[in-house]
Amino acid sequence: MGRVYDDERLAGVYQGGNEMPDASLRDWTHLIGSFAGRPSPAVVEIGAGTGMFCASMARRLNPSRVIGIDASVPMLTQAERHNSHAAVQYVAGTAEAVPTGSDLFDLALLSRVIHHLPDRVRVAHELARILRPGGTTVIRTTFRERLDALVYDYWPGLRESDERRFPSRSEVLEDFASAGFTVRTVISFARPVTAGLRDYHARMTSRPQSKFAGLTAAEFQEGLGRLRADAEDESTTRPVPVRERYDVAVLSLA
Repeated sequence: MGRVYDDERLAGVYQGGNEMPDASLRDWTHLIGSFAGRPSPAVVEIGAGTGMFCASMARRLNPSRVIGIDASVPMLTQAERHNSHAAVQYVAGTAEAVPTGSDLFDLALLSRVIHHLPDRVRVAHELARILRPGGTTVIRTTFRERLDALVYDYWPGLRESDERRFPSRSEVLEDFASAGFTVRTVISFARPVTAGLRDYHARMTSRPQSKFAGLTAAEFQEGLGRLRADAEDESTTRPVPVRERYDVAVLSLA
């Protein structure tokens, strides 16, 4: 997880800038949980951030335990603030050296984090260590060849930088295959994140994603102005929900 996540400003705005409607979070959580392969799974999230998915999985999947791992202490502070739950434990650690024992988990989630992990082979081997035989890793990301987020319409320079940062589908699958994972499925899944462009504009004003750190202040304001203009043109009576689509790679150990 990149050092940008040690940024206390980013940690402070991350929850509000990346949350989704409860119905969307429910749908995502049920999808992720459907790959667990057993009732009451033990779950670990790598790169848990502010704990949105950890808390949702604790509420909706009846897990035996949920551990949220993140390298950023400011993010974990926000997780305890916004998404504490009796079944969830937040722990400081990295994807390359998860601070838990071996053969403990049925399901590992990596949501919007794989592009922050330069040594994916090492990460895959570490996940193979902490998962039980037959355990599953769910990678929620956007593969390099399918970068299609709305944010690129307003800040096209972000697409160029993400084309350098984000791995391709084949790269991810090959790296995990080297650690003994087999591909169960790779799907595309999309759900609304805001009710319309006005709400989307309001959340983007806080620069709530790490990718914005690569923009100058002028570049950010230029894109924000274009987004504001479109938001002002949007009908207030029938706004169009903003949907975000992600690739979901599901990989299991033999």
